[in-house]
Amino acid sequence: MKSNFVFQNLCGTVYRQGNVIFTPDGNSVLSPVGNRVSVFDLVNNKSRTLPFENRKNISSIALSPDGNVLMSIDEDGRALLVHFRKGTVIHHISFKAKVNHVSFSPDGKYIAITHGHKIQVWKTPSHLVREFAPFELHREYTGHHDEVVNVCWSKTSRYFVTTSRDMTARLYTLNPLEGFKPKQFAGHRDVVISAFFSEDEKTIYTVSRDGAVFAWSAKRGVSAEDSDVEMDILDAPSTSASGANLALEHTVAYTRWGISNRHFFNQPGTKVVCATFHPKTSLLIVGFSTGVFGLWEMPSFTSVHTLSISNEKISSVAVSASGEWLAFGAAKLGQLLVWEWQSESYVLKQQGHYYDMNTLSFSPDGQNIATGGEDGKVKIWNASSGFCFVTFPEHTASVSSVEFSKQGQVLFTASLDGTVRAYDMVRYRNFRTFTSPTPVQFSSLAVDPSGDVVCAGSQDSFEIYMWSVQTGKLLDILTGHEAPVCGLAFSPTGDQLASASWDRSIRLWSVFGRSRATEPITLSSEATSLAFRPDGKEVCASTLDGQLSFIDVEEGQIKSVIEGRKDISGGRKMDGRLTAANNAASKYFNSVTYTADGTCVLAGGSSKYIIIYDRQEGVMIKKFQISQNLSLDGTLEMLDSRKLTAAGPIDSIDLDGDNSDLEDRLDRTLPGATKGDMSKRKYRREVKTTCCRFSTTGRSFAACSTEGLLIYTLDELNNFDPFDLTLDLTPENILKQLQQEEWLIALIMALRLNEIKLVQVVYEKIDLRSIQLISRQLPQIYIIPFLNFVSKHLESFPHVEYDLLWISSILTAHGKHIKENKGQLAPTIRGLIRGLMNLEGSVAKLSDQNTFSLDYILSQIERNEKKPIDQNGLTELGIEVDI
Repeated sequence: MKSNFVFQNLCGTVYRQGNVIFTPDGNSVLSPVGNRVSVFDLVNNKSRTLPFENRKNISSIALSPDGNVLMSIDEDGRALLVHFRKGTVIHHISFKAKVNHVSFSPDGKYIAITHGHKIQVWKTPSHLVREFAPFELHREYTGHHDEVVNVCWSKTSRYFVTTSRDMTARLYTLNPLEGFKPKQFAGHRDVVISAFFSEDEKTIYTVSRDGAVFAWSAKRGVSAEDSDVEMDILDAPSTSASGANLALEHTVAYTRWGISNRHFFNQPGTKVVCATFHPKTSLLIVGFSTGVFGLWEMPSFTSVHTLSISNEKISSVAVSASGEWLAFGAAKLGQLLVWEWQSESYVLKQQGHYYDMNTLSFSPDGQNIATGGEDGKVKIWNASSGFCFVTFPEHTASVSSVEFSKQGQVLFTASLDGTVRAYDMVRYRNFRTFTSPTPVQFSSLAVDPSGDVVCAGSQDSFEIYMWSVQTGKLLDILTGHEAPVCGLAFSPTGDQLASASWDRSIRLWSVFGRSRATEPITLSSEATSLAFRPDGKEVCASTLDGQLSFIDVEEGQIKSVIEGRKDISGGRKMDGRLTAANNAASKYFNSVTYTADGTCVLAGGSSKYIIIYDRQEGVMIKKFQISQNLSLDGTLEMLDSRKLTAAGPIDSIDLDGDNSDLEDRLDRTLPGATKGDMSKRKYRREVKTTCCRFSTTGRSFAACSTEGLLIYTLDELNNFDPFDLTLDLTPENILKQLQQEEWLIALIMALRLNEIKLVQVVYEKIDLRSIQLISRQLPQIYIIPFLNFVSKHLESFPHVEYDLLWISSILTAHGKHIKENKGQLAPTIRGLIRGLMNLEGSVAKLSDQNTFSLDYILSQIERNEKKPIDQNGLTELGIEVDI
């Protein structure tokens, strides 16, 4: 059993807080998710989560204009400089203050950040070399009297405009200019949210929270020569020729700015939360606190359209470089939207669970994952793309368990609302609802391998209910437990049902036999979950004292026990009186599952760890830490005594009453409410795992955590592979080898460098006669990347015969290696099969079209043979006839 699982993706949560941004090409959206950053590829319909983690939740991100460097800043002002394409952290720095906004200059040489009531401009570190002190402060700018909220650069990177809570905006120059003083734009009556330059930099727009838009342009004066001619007034530093040239070169800096127009959105009872501007099309995009966004064309302030897209306020808005797509993030709903305003259609619409996930289940083919949440919704996620494509909202209370049928065509869900529902995964509808004679809350669920019988365990009546899926009728009620039934599982053979309860027992039921008598198997403590081994001969149960008990099904006895208290314990709560080692609340597993081959078990609990145990040896193989986010409770092993006050930990003190905005000071929470309602919550979320499951292929596993749905995999999906990189491995040397017809060396060097365009150039230059020889000599380590490239090449380029020759030669030369490592090569082979199937479909379609065309031509010839031959008529049909 391999244990080198690596983090692949974070699903279930698409946006938490901070700002969303587009990549320079406009094809992807970056969204902060807790202390991670997710990238949503809008063109290829895929998502990925970058592997780095900030110390706390991210408050602001920025991407350099060339798309190479990502700046990610958390709530405490600690920043990471990340190589965006590799996803690796290059440098880190602490700004030691909260950062509201960060922005790269258009030339990519500088980074501007808000630092309280000041603005700092830093020189952008190089992402190509490692430096001892990479961050160099260029200048610090002052002048604002309150917190700065936004920075906007001019397209020349010489100036930038800042907005602040002091209801003003200021214009600064990057470098000092003779006689220049920062310009102040005053007149707004509320916080200035954003300020923007027009395309020609002759107009500056400022947007305030109360819905006012001011257009600032040069003040008009009267010409000294002709009183009928108006001129723009410039604050020239001097009357000399050099001063005049300086004034013309820096027109923006020396312009005397004044208000030329005042516009108002006139949206009653709402506030402007966020705004952005697209200079090329002069479009102003504004998001309001009521979930409405609008587009206005400047400078005429013509409304293009307004639309309500959410029930909560829009927290962030971004526009792509082309101006076609708009991205919106709603923090309260965890919603991310990408809107194409010209066609008025959604490009992307994703929303996670409103609150925590409770349970998950892999589909039999491992392609989809079903999750159930505290909000009563059931969502289906694509494991490879990371997108949710179906949401079932029928449940009215927390979903406690979800299970796929063995064929994968039906999804069963159990909920605390007293219903068990069956969903058709072909038509995506709820076709059956199962209820009990008296209302109960269902806490566990099991489905017969045939899919004909579904069972659910109750939380209050301690009974197990059995229904027929075909008829929907209640078949039987199994009694015997004396406490809530927390776990149910059918054996893979379908002849037995295992149930675990808080009454410290496990029962094995012969549900299809005549006798309902069963003897309880006593455990050391209250059971929390159970799972059958894939061969059906063993059951693993987790208990409240931190043990994993393994029960032999035939003998009905506990064969072995794994003590996991020390392994699972970890993390101290902020207000906890006990240390992590002595806290019993985090010392047990609440979810356990077997691996696909049954040699190991995977277990998770109310701590930050997920653990894999070897079943035979009873030892821990590997421990995974699901999060390093210090914003979550239970991440730290030791508390920081510097944050302890007389009133308790400083993080536990509610500071909402000190906010400057009235709507932030208002307390609308329900007294004592913790979960299950739609009110605002004040307590810190705990890092924990509620459910973990292995996929049927055994190549990946997923876990429901506080952060979202974490997916770990054995398949290497990174774009960059630094294997055997040397200084002479350059594109120039590769092309030189290609000119010398050293095909194999050039191909290996291109695969090492892993530049797709370079691999394509080398691949298409190789001589046909050398394909078989190169295929036999290609090292096995390059088979996976090469076959991945060929499968994508097959789908995108017309060199069909050339690609088929390569595929045939590779499979012939390395068939034994592929068969021995079919698990590792499974994703590659599936991609290859998909490409070949698409090719087969297109060839078949083309053949059918040609057949129909030939049949039509022949039928026309037969028809014309009965008539005198008309050369012009045949020529019109496209047939050349020589008479």
